Amino acid sequence: MRVTSRNASFQQWSALLTNRSKRQRAGEFLVQGVRPITVAVQRGWPVRALLHPDGVPLSGWARDLLDGSGGARYAVAPELLHELGGKDDDLPELLAVLELPADRLDRIPTGPDALVVVFDRPTAPGNIGTLVRSADAFGAAGLVVVGHAADPYDPRAVRASTGSLFALPVVRVGSHRDVLDWVTTLRDGGLPVQVVGTDEAGEVEIAEHDLTGPTVLLVGNETAGLSTAWRQASDRMLRIPIAGSASSLNAATAGTVALYEAARQRRTP
Repeated sequence: MRVTSRNASFQQWSALLTNRSKRQRAGEFLVQGVRPITVAVQRGWPVRALLHPDGVPLSGWARDLLDGSGGARYAVAPELLHELGGKDDDLPELLAVLELPADRLDRIPTGPDALVVVFDRPTAPGNIGTLVRSADAFGAAGLVVVGHAADPYDPRAVRASTGSLFALPVVRVGSHRDVLDWVTTLRDGGLPVQVVGTDEAGEVEIAEHDLTGPTVLLVGNETAGLSTAWRQASDRMLRIPIAGSASSLNAATAGTVALYEAARQRRTP
């Protein structure tokens, strides 16, 4: 199928880039970039559509994806595809429209060494993507975005994750209570899950706390930190020691440091 004007299909794809409500209603989102698209296809994410520039020779990578992936194929006028590509200069070889996964906590695998990150009400899509990338790199089982928050399927979050969004279960829930009910179910089933928060005024340094067992690691909002409800629900509040003139760390940076410490402890004999 060819798209040569700003028809209904083009308008729908454009809305997927900017409108969270339309992404949710359509049950799909648009993905830009070679690595994110490659990882998504390799990981078996349902492809609803692939868009490529009309009349432009494609690389072997693009041709292989077009031949081997499901979904509809659209040859889009280059100037229109450029608008959807998210870059000022480069014409994308491919864009992908993928199906949104279900927001179910049971998508996150659990076990005696499970490490789950909870991001409390993040406001910056880039911070979500960065923390997803770090969680993937340091062996977390999944990431949960809680409350009124930025969307992990916002193009800025997808780009910041550099493909990790498609390798790590990411789940959105409306309230901390959803997570705590899930933790209670796991504990009732015999899994001794600990819930630990991070805060600059935490009662113990993070390196002094055992993070080797099943752990839910809480990372607070960029401005306000963890909510009172999360602080009350935490088994322990941990702090990351810092020096210099910095008063605190960026939320995604703090989460990355905490994930590194958990990974360090878990690989120590």
